[in-house]
Amino acid sequence: MSISLSIVNGFQTEIERKISGINAPITITNYKSRHFLEQTPIDRNREFTNEILDIDGVKHVQVYANKGLILKTKEDNYGAIAKGIDSDFDWSFFKEHLIQGELPFLRDDSTSNDILISSHIANKLTLKKGDNLYLFFAQQPPRYRKVYVSGIYQTGLGELDERLVLIDLRHIQKVNEWEDNLVGGFEIILNPEADIPTIDDQVYKVIDNDLISTSILESRPDIFNWLELQDVNVIIIISLLIAVCGIDIISALLILILERTNMIGILKALGANNLSIRKIFIYNAIYLVLQGIIWGNLLGLGFAFLQKKFKFLKLPQEAYFIDNVPIEFDWIELLLLNAGTILCCLSMLIIPSNLIARISPSKAIRFQ
Repeated sequence: MSISLSIVNGFQTEIERKISGINAPITITNYKSRHFLEQTPIDRNREFTNEILDIDGVKHVQVYANKGLILKTKEDNYGAIAKGIDSDFDWSFFKEHLIQGELPFLRDDSTSNDILISSHIANKLTLKKGDNLYLFFAQQPPRYRKVYVSGIYQTGLGELDERLVLIDLRHIQKVNEWEDNLVGGFEIILNPEADIPTIDDQVYKVIDNDLISTSILESRPDIFNWLELQDVNVIIIISLLIAVCGIDIISALLILILERTNMIGILKALGANNLSIRKIFIYNAIYLVLQGIIWGNLLGLGFAFLQKKFKFLKLPQEAYFIDNVPIEFDWIELLLLNAGTILCCLSMLIIPSNLIARISPSKAIRFQ
């Protein structure tokens, strides 16, 4: 049970961290930006950004813009989504998932021709660090830019790795004929423990009337609904295991009672009442339960700790978005799990202990 709980917590934490890393937890766009690839511009110098930074749980606010394009080499073409970013971009997530080269160097005074692509795109177009690449933007008339692959990342998030490239925001501003102060939207980065729906509500109250805030829970309900289903799996697993534990405990106590039937008869003949005899057997059963709890925690959490440190159990990344079984310890949940298990097992001890009251002293003494 402790292994199951730790794995599901780790799985949910890791997937949420990846999704929130590549797509910000909360985005602010214009109401008219109904199409993901063609955004209505927003003035980046809006006053509400300072109010957002004052909200508890908000870590950072950065600007961005999206644009559909074709990546072209001498031999191949590939459709992708360009995410234009500025020098205020938070690179912490991509630093963890950079597998080749370096992150694009963005300057405040000039346009950078660096591009960050995924390993999937690099394999499709046979690209490596330093290679030239042409960007043909999806518009009329078509416009293109020549860029250089500065780095290659890999997150394991299938459809996002297959489409997303990062370029300097100024490229998108120029092809869209935007002024330097215009952007596609704002991304709000939160602290790990922040509650996304609560902060999204607060953000919505401070932004201007022509804007809308969207949380990642709304934009990616498919993934988060899938993660919620893992909670159901854990409940089923824990329920089944507690049922098995209960049957084992009942069987163990029945065996103890049958083995000590003579003793029960003698104790009753000497004047012991049913309650005092039941306490003897229940205390012994509690001792067995606590032994199981201790050894179960040592083995289960020990195994989970080794997996967290050495990552020896692997997963197919294309199916699970991660390449190893993740582990996350929530000590409060683990304590509640232990307490609940002890309570359930003790409740189940009442059933077989009732058998003691039905044992007749004269028959029990003769029992072989």
